[in-house]
Amino acid sequence: MGKSKEKIEVIAYSGYRGEEIPRIILDHGKRIEVIEILSQWIEEQPENRERKRLFKIRGNDAALRMIYYDEKRREWFYVSND
Repeated sequence: MGKSKEKIEVIAYSGYRGEEIPRIILDHGKRIEVIEILSQWIEEQPENRERKRLFKIRGNDAALRMIYYDEKRREWFYVSND
């Protein structure tokens, strides 16, 4: 079992330090509001200068999701366990 990623569209709040905080996920045309951020952390890979901000969130549909923002690509992804 590995993890796969899927590019998603996220409407985020950008704070005064430029940090992106997810507020709304657009999942295949469905609008899901982020009602709770359960945890968040940063993963860095110095060898290729990748930096990802990961969020474990609960949406207004009660589902738990893990998403991340790839700072190098400036894109959001949904992480699923396959």
